[in-house]
Amino acid sequence: MPADVRIRYGADYNPEQWPQDVWDEDVRLMRAAHVTTATVGVFSWSRLEPRPGEYDFAWLDDVLGRLHAGGVRVVLATATASPPAWFAARYPDSLPVTEDGVRLAFGSRQQYSPSSPDYLRHALALVEQVASRYADHPALEMWHVNNEYGCQVSRSYDAHSATAFRAWLARRYGDVEELNRAWGTEFWSQRYGSFDEVGVPSAAPATRNPTQVLDFRRFSSDAMLALHQAEVEVIRRYSPDVPVTTNFMGFFEGADYWAWAPFVDVVSDDAYPDPVDPAAYVRLAAQRDLVRGLGGGRPWLLMEQATGAVNWRARNAPRPRGQHRAQSLQAVARGADGVLHFQWRQSASGAERFHSAMVPHAGPDSRAFRDVVALGEELAGLTDLIGSRVSAHVALVLDWDSWWALEQDAVPTRVEYVERFLDWYAPFLRRGVTVDVVPAGADVVGYDLVVAPVLHVARGAHLEALDAYVRGGGHLVVTYASAVVDEDLRVHLGGYLGPLQGTLGVRVEELAPTAGPGGSPGPALRLTGGLEGAASLWQDVLVVDDAEVVATFADGYAAGGAAVTRREHGDGVAWYVATQPAADVLDALVDRVLGEADVAALFAAPVQGVEAVRRGDRLVVVNHTGAPVSVDVAGTRTDLAAHDARVLPADPA
Repeated sequence: MPADVRIRYGADYNPEQWPQDVWDEDVRLMRAAHVTTATVGVFSWSRLEPRPGEYDFAWLDDVLGRLHAGGVRVVLATATASPPAWFAARYPDSLPVTEDGVRLAFGSRQQYSPSSPDYLRHALALVEQVASRYADHPALEMWHVNNEYGCQVSRSYDAHSATAFRAWLARRYGDVEELNRAWGTEFWSQRYGSFDEVGVPSAAPATRNPTQVLDFRRFSSDAMLALHQAEVEVIRRYSPDVPVTTNFMGFFEGADYWAWAPFVDVVSDDAYPDPVDPAAYVRLAAQRDLVRGLGGGRPWLLMEQATGAVNWRARNAPRPRGQHRAQSLQAVARGADGVLHFQWRQSASGAERFHSAMVPHAGPDSRAFRDVVALGEELAGLTDLIGSRVSAHVALVLDWDSWWALEQDAVPTRVEYVERFLDWYAPFLRRGVTVDVVPAGADVVGYDLVVAPVLHVARGAHLEALDAYVRGGGHLVVTYASAVVDEDLRVHLGGYLGPLQGTLGVRVEELAPTAGPGGSPGPALRLTGGLEGAASLWQDVLVVDDAEVVATFADGYAAGGAAVTRREHGDGVAWYVATQPAADVLDALVDRVLGEADVAALFAAPVQGVEAVRRGDRLVVVNHTGAPVSVDVAGTRTDLAAHDARVLPADPA
């Protein structure tokens, strides 16, 4: 069956690591494993351009010809992810600099400053050569720009970055007086007379200006995006009709993927959950939903995962039997039209030689490769899912500005933003309720329920839109630490929550976090009233102006005060949660909210370790635990072995 009507299956393919007599066996084994797609050339710059301006494409011509003859389509990389040794030697000021002023050396990968003009010039020259040569190659299916932008260096504090940061600030603020206002530079005598006086927020004697730090994170994400856009512009000149992607990394702090997503034709993602973490599946499911949301609900591509162990953890445990298949089907269930890996053949040398691959060190006569073949055959039979969408009636808001702001110094407490987001994602997963992940300010009309966990940085227009959503009949849940500051990190005065005070019927008078050192939850809190049980991490001191008090703090700084409130507002309902409820309390709260919002769940009660999601005409049920389970899904009993997945009709009854 042609690759274009099958779920894509394959891996990064690095033939330059192997002698040519291995290449023919690679293609033969790919065909045996039902491989449709190979990502080629990701780390090939030094092979393609061994000396400045001298290019060698003969080997790549040979590889692409073999793959095409074998029926394997190619995602062709621009090879700009890791500059060669000659480049670092010739342009030492292109190497990145850490926050502490240390210049990083050649000998690893991604050893360039995103703002280096020499890197940009040489990278685009290489892209020009690759794009012009292979734009019409019959094996070409997609372009893969760079690789995992920011994975090693998401922020560089070098002189080129300082110059680019000043230009970025001038575009953002227009004049230095507006920068002074936004940054609050009257504090600590930080006022600037011109943009030329502004530097990068390197290590300093005490707490740095928080808005400068936030803006530098915004700038650094934009600087990497500018590199991506520059490469895409070159590709489009030669290959306007072939889709372009670059691989995201799910919950990656270094790049605001909401800003990036419009500049890829297909959203791609790399995912490496810890195989021995029993809760990893929660983050992984949320990551799939995030990636789907970045593409506006369109099918996406799992660009990288591991068949077994990785090489970069303190202990690189193998995957339990069946986990690779189960998590691959999880990706398909949550919208992926392709399941790819790093990498095809396990390396014999280099930094990633102990990272698993589709063809392991043991070779094709191995359990690992037999499992790879079996998964390829199974995916080839799921053609009816290609192009179908995953529907959701619940949206969760994820915001990089809030992430960047909450994990700075000099805040009420360091909040692990993604972990708290996952705390609120998990109860929906336990009920088999699929959610869409959306950015702050997204159009949420059409969702029955919207949850905004720890939306710390909140623009007034976004809060007004949430108010309109509730008045129009929507159900909204807002949590502690939300709407505390605006986009410049200036505090919403008059009681936190800003314009949402009228929506929620409450004001936050004081912030009273309980979290201890290192993000520990601190002393346990107890809730009483309509919700009974434990809570942790945070208390808000609430002034209830016009809301029903659902639960009250029994202890702590805010003892006797409201912990959970509910307000009917217009045609909708707005909830405020002033703490982090324990999982069982969250389950009870979410159960009530789902009922009021009339959102159906696939599980009648919370289920741990098992997920269920509908895509198209299929229902996929995945057991992430190491034991057999029997669960009721949409009223039908389903039995699963340990680390098992079942693909069923959407209505199993």
